[in-house]
Amino acid sequence: MVIKLIIGLGNPDAEYENTRHNLGFLFIESLASDHGSDLILDKKIGARVAKSKMILGGKNYSVIFARPESYVNTSGPIIVKLKTVYKARPEDIIIVHDDLDIPFGSVKLSFDKNSGGHRGVESIMKAIKTKKFFRIRLGTANSTLKKAYNQSENAKDALIKNFVLAKLTPKEKGELKKLFKDAKDLLSSSGTQLAR
Repeated sequence: MVIKLIIGLGNPDAEYENTRHNLGFLFIESLASDHGSDLILDKKIGARVAKSKMILGGKNYSVIFARPESYVNTSGPIIVKLKTVYKARPEDIIIVHDDLDIPFGSVKLSFDKNSGGHRGVESIMKAIKTKKFFRIRLGTANSTLKKAYNQSENAKDALIKNFVLAKLTPKEKGELKKLFKDAKDLLSSSGTQLAR
């Protein structure tokens, strides 16, 4: 039986709660809650996981919701463990993460695409030795971020780091419900390629 893994990326420490880099965590918690599932720590894997049923790409699947207890940029090894334990193919994996190339409030589904500089995605590609997996990309870009791209390389890197690790603004928090609804609709839509 095909099992789909839906994995939200984020940083586990309390200081990173409600930051832009933790949108993947926030989404997976919302998705698990929608399905009446509690994310329980599996110490052997190093992730909080929950099992459920879900419509993906217009078809019913058994799914595993997962929240790695690793930092975003070192997600790869835990994704390998999840893939191995649940006998999932790369194309059965859906990674949910923040994305600086997309405006806040927008969402995109990608498959077999380059990382776009996202170090967490790079870590996963290196660990599972392929980019043939799905990604739900939750946009975080805003006018503040645009200013960073006009800076020197070092200043730009520092500004981007501060940006992704900053707390969500009240306005952004207010927009999460719609952003997450759009992402969930994208997952379930029969118009996507998720049913493989």
